[in-house]
Amino acid sequence: MIETQRLILRRWKESDLEPFAAINQDPLVMATLGPLRTREETAQSIKRIEDHFVDYGYGLYAAELKEPRALIGFIGCQHLSLDLPVRPTLEIGWRLGSQYWGRRLAPEGARAVLNDMFSRPGIDEIVSITAMVNIKSMSVMKRLGMHTDPAENFDHPKVPVDSPLRRHVLYRLKKHEFLLPLASQGHK
Repeated sequence: MIETQRLILRRWKESDLEPFAAINQDPLVMATLGPLRTREETAQSIKRIEDHFVDYGYGLYAAELKEPRALIGFIGCQHLSLDLPVRPTLEIGWRLGSQYWGRRLAPEGARAVLNDMFSRPGIDEIVSITAMVNIKSMSVMKRLGMHTDPAENFDHPKVPVDSPLRRHVLYRLKKHEFLLPLASQGHK
């Protein structure tokens, strides 16, 4: 479990299925992520997330707002599919319900996750990817001090060729960059 001022990042519970399924059915949330997910697809997703925790000891944490107590989505790290042209494969990501956007909850939780991950031995760099149209997520990546090189952008092999979500941007953050004082990273 990871705790921030406003969030609890924890393992998943059975009671998380319904609120997470609602997030995965929200057209605003899924507009830059792909098709809406069914309740069954959401249940399978939670199982894959929990399997990742078993295999690695970390994953995409269920993000719970402290006040009022509510599941708002996920924030955490996972290993990307090896068929992507991205190395290393350790990615930080988030998906929050649209009613929680604009409150800086994603960067708050992501900073805590980065702090935890970079304290682990052998983790020196973390990436994040998103569709080029996902301006909100790219804004979070920039807030975290992540940087991109347009030469590393790629077409996601699992996204249809004619989809506006096919082209992806890759952001990177090295451990030593994260550990710099916030002021030197351009944060206020």
